Amino acid sequence: MTEAFWSSWFAFALLAGPILLAVITLAFSFYLSRFHLDAMIEALKGSRYIAVWATGLQNHGWFGRFMLTAKVSGMVTWPGPGIRAGELDPDEIRNFPRYLKRLVVAETVLHGVILVWGVIVSVLLQLK
Repeated sequence: MTEAFWSSWFAFALLAGPILLAVITLAFSFYLSRFHLDAMIEALKGSRYIAVWATGLQNHGWFGRFMLTAKVSGMVTWPGPGIRAGELDPDEIRNFPRYLKRLVVAETVLHGVILVWGVIVSVLLQLK
């Protein structure tokens, strides 16, 4: 890659993209933890895993709510291991509100995009 490319606006956008997406994801996580976490916990109140973590993290400020949102997102997005371990109730996962599941999946997809984009930028910088 030439020096002209690395001083272009395209290179700037390529490098700044993961940072901008991380800020957007942080804001989205704040939104989920602030306005939808209680509904998520209510939908999974019979699952032992969520009940244990909810009592421990729910009242620990914004960081605890972020962590709890991430735990619920992971368990709803990939429930298989939690169901096999007996930590999650399969009926609650199956009946999890559709609008909440879309929000959780959107957050997980954003995390994946940041990861992939960051790896691509890292490889390009090493090839520079």
